Amino acid sequence: MGYRNLTQAEIGTLENNGCRAENWDWIKVNTNFNSARIRNVSFDGKVEIGNFDGATEVKPGCLKNYGLYDSYIRNCTIADNVYIANVKNLVSYVVEEGVIIENVDDLIVTGETAFGNGTELEILNEGGGRVLSIYDRLTAQIAYLVTVYRHDKVLQTALAAMIADYIATQKSNRGLIAKGVRIYNSNVLRNLRIGEKAVISGALLLEDGTIASCGADPAFIGEGVTARHFIVLSGSRVEGSVMLDKCFVGQGVRLGKQFSAENSAFFANCEGFHGEAVAAFAGPYTVTHHKSTLLIAGMFSFFNAGSGTNQSNHMYKLGPLHQGIMERGSKTGSFSYQLWPARIGAFSVVTGKHYGNADTADLPFSYLTEKEGKSILTPAMNLLTVGTRRDSAKWPVRDRRKDTDKLDLLNFDFLSPYLVEKILRGMDVLKNLEETSRKDQEYVNYQGTQIKRLMLKGCSRYYDMALKIFFGNMVMKKIDLLDNISWNNVRDMFSGLPEESVDNWIDLAGMLATDAELTETTMAIKQNKVNSVTMLEKALAQIHRNYDKSSWQFCLNLLLKRFATNALSVGQVCQVLNEWQENVVRLNSLIIKDAEKEFDQGSRVGYGIDGDSSVRDLDFTAVRGTLDDNKFILELKKESEQIVARAELVIAALIRETGNRKIPSGKSPTGIDEIVI
Repeated sequence: MGYRNLTQAEIGTLENNGCRAENWDWIKVNTNFNSARIRNVSFDGKVEIGNFDGATEVKPGCLKNYGLYDSYIRNCTIADNVYIANVKNLVSYVVEEGVIIENVDDLIVTGETAFGNGTELEILNEGGGRVLSIYDRLTAQIAYLVTVYRHDKVLQTALAAMIADYIATQKSNRGLIAKGVRIYNSNVLRNLRIGEKAVISGALLLEDGTIASCGADPAFIGEGVTARHFIVLSGSRVEGSVMLDKCFVGQGVRLGKQFSAENSAFFANCEGFHGEAVAAFAGPYTVTHHKSTLLIAGMFSFFNAGSGTNQSNHMYKLGPLHQGIMERGSKTGSFSYQLWPARIGAFSVVTGKHYGNADTADLPFSYLTEKEGKSILTPAMNLLTVGTRRDSAKWPVRDRRKDTDKLDLLNFDFLSPYLVEKILRGMDVLKNLEETSRKDQEYVNYQGTQIKRLMLKGCSRYYDMALKIFFGNMVMKKIDLLDNISWNNVRDMFSGLPEESVDNWIDLAGMLATDAELTETTMAIKQNKVNSVTMLEKALAQIHRNYDKSSWQFCLNLLLKRFATNALSVGQVCQVLNEWQENVVRLNSLIIKDAEKEFDQGSRVGYGIDGDSSVRDLDFTAVRGTLDDNKFILELKKESEQIVARAELVIAALIRETGNRKIPSGKSPTGIDEIVI
């Protein structure tokens, strides 16, 4: 944009309109500058002003002419067609086209700043040692590497250097208010960089931060918000008197209703209301909605905190040194308490108060309950609940991110290789506990918990059910890629040598990867082959894209090992599919049975309060519907029917070329019966 000096006539018009300048020669304007659109404005320092033509809807039904009104402006560049009114101090900003700023006390940059980039969070462990430098392209996966892999000093040095290089590029003595930003009725906004179409309305104090909004997915900062040293990414809403200090807010996050947080990071689609967080690594879909709920010094993801959830991260000795891990899919019940350090296995539910340092990582889908002061662990049972099924289905459809550049890499696969490896270890744990326990024992001790001995074998069978569903899911996913299903077309899929590189899976705060892939990337970082945050993003994205290939090879490894062969026969593949449909139907039936509890007589208490039992039942049905017409239950039944039909169809197609001969029955090399078709 070309700028020129003001003419004497334009200066005269401005002065007649109540404007003044420290030096009119320092004021530069656009060629088509309209001096009539500037009234009661004081200019200091060097100011560049665009052309104002037309009007904008400042609020619904409130149309106002573009221009500058009743404000103080110093050292700013102001683009065409903006509306700035009643701003006491607008200092050192580039204001892009279409911006609206009205009723703001201070919108200033005080000197060179990185706008929150480089803020160091004492995350996961309040006592230090896991410092995370935040920046406006931070991902959950990069944060995981920085926070968790502290033992690798060479890696940490390399990561710190590339992040520092990026942060250096963000430093400036001028802030940015990008295209289409709207700022209303706010007090102190200091040292900010504000991305496209962001809305700030009623904020009390925003200091040293970046709001990395975008046109496709604007960010919103609402009434009463106080935030210092922060990053907020696209699609997020922070409102309702939230208080943040040294925090990172990722894409699609919702924080509100007096929530407070410090030294915490919230990644994609998190929600925080009412409660508080301190030194929390809130991985994707961490949700806390209740008052008196505290997330402290923990790592969470796909997590739901019950009302009054709390953790203790110290034992009044050396201070707040301890930390905890709640693996993906975990939940806590109302007023649950967990003494850190602890590690809770994936898709587990914690209720009651636990004063032991539990480690249940190898027993996913568990209930951790309290009985007479003891921590009772019931493995595998949460696999059978309607809640787990609903959770696994809801996360993909609740991804709020509309930004085309989605930073966090999320894998929503439910029965994934990561979980299957834990299930296999869990089966070994249960088998070992059963073999080594005495018959007269009621409970066996396991890593800070107690398991009822009589449950060991039954829980292991539920894990086995999950394994067979995993095998079938993977086989069907592979077969579904084919246009023409026949054994000749699929034979090669089920042969080969096991590849160890696809073992040992890791959950990097929402992304699933093999240890080998991650090791290759971290080695490239240490060797300076990956030496920028952009290159690191691309390397991690490539691992994410490789998931389907790696997970299939992982499945094939297990199947080849199971049948002690380098090439599965048609009978073995059909056996896998038959077991798949049988166990899916079984699992869905158990989930439906669990869902039926929502419709039993105990669930009807409080309905039809002014009538008899018939009124109660009518009232319940009017509000909740019936078991037979429940959408979720109908979908489960339909799924079971479709899977049975699909399995039968594929099995028939695979054996068609065999001339309908019988597949030999008997025992497989691992002792598993073969089916007869």
